Amino acid sequence: MKKTGKETGVFVFCEQVDGQIQGSAYELLGKGKELAKDKNMELYAVLLQGGKYKCDTASLATYGADHIIVVDDPILETYTTEPYAEAINQIVRAKNPEIMIFAATAIGRDLAPTVACRVETGLTADCTGLAIDKEGEKDAKGEVKFEPGDLLMTRPAFGGNLMAMIRCHNNRPQMSTVRPGVMQRIPDPKPNPAVKPEMFSATGLKKNVEVLDIVKKVSERMDILDAKILCSGGRGMGGPENFKLLEELAAEFKDATISCSRAVVDAGWLPKDRQVGQTGKTVRPKLYIACGISGAIQHLAGMDQSDCIIAINKDESAPIFEVADYGLVGDALKVIPQLTAAIKSHKAALEV
Repeated sequence: MKKTGKETGVFVFCEQVDGQIQGSAYELLGKGKELAKDKNMELYAVLLQGGKYKCDTASLATYGADHIIVVDDPILETYTTEPYAEAINQIVRAKNPEIMIFAATAIGRDLAPTVACRVETGLTADCTGLAIDKEGEKDAKGEVKFEPGDLLMTRPAFGGNLMAMIRCHNNRPQMSTVRPGVMQRIPDPKPNPAVKPEMFSATGLKKNVEVLDIVKKVSERMDILDAKILCSGGRGMGGPENFKLLEELAAEFKDATISCSRAVVDAGWLPKDRQVGQTGKTVRPKLYIACGISGAIQHLAGMDQSDCIIAINKDESAPIFEVADYGLVGDALKVIPQLTAAIKSHKAALEV
């Protein structure tokens, strides 16, 4: 839709699965609150649900939502593209948002471009940064090219070798999908307990496909986005068999699991869901132990916001040491067993 200057606010699609609001929704609300403040607008949480699953919407206000828009229809019980896209389309046309953001999950990556086409606006996918342009932009002659106020959307380009900053100047809403784990969950210090869901009646919702069965992938390992401690390995681990050392190390901690660099995934040593970096997942654990990881910029972009980083590498000039809080120059295959043994010994002493 063409920009009119009468847009109403910042809208966040809050993804839910089986009645559980996903963590990415709270991350986006944190960033959305910041954007809304910069635009002097209000923050809207958009929730689609139906059938036997009903979400607890109170948490959306806790994380900053000024308004909660709910579409409740049995056809929305299980995600399919057509009814979800049409429901969002009707909300956008009725509410006229300035900005609308989705998580770059499997659902968000399918839903957002479909909605963008229907409302005739652009979409910047897989963003790692969002900010309001407060200064505008001038051309080479010094004349105003863009007035302040646009959403600046940053995403990796050319395989992560550079970062592109994109704006959607003429059309609204300005839409983007954002990588899970990039933004922080920021509870509103003064949430409004009086925020009540606004029930929006989307009409004419229909399915183009019928879901016969849902097969959920069950992993024995914790999702790296949920882990508080990550024991991460790179090419320096030497081979897939050596990741058992990292599993033994992770087993000594609570809420810990293993992760890896892109080189490990490319070599087939670990699956893609373990990858940290621009082409993998962005993580913010309390402790990140990087073993045999050189620290390419693409990997650093996915973990440099960790609370504490410990790096183990044979190369003392490895870039990973530039972001590490603690560094140890040595062979990871020799250091990791010693570290694991030291932790076991320390835990045993505490139990005495």
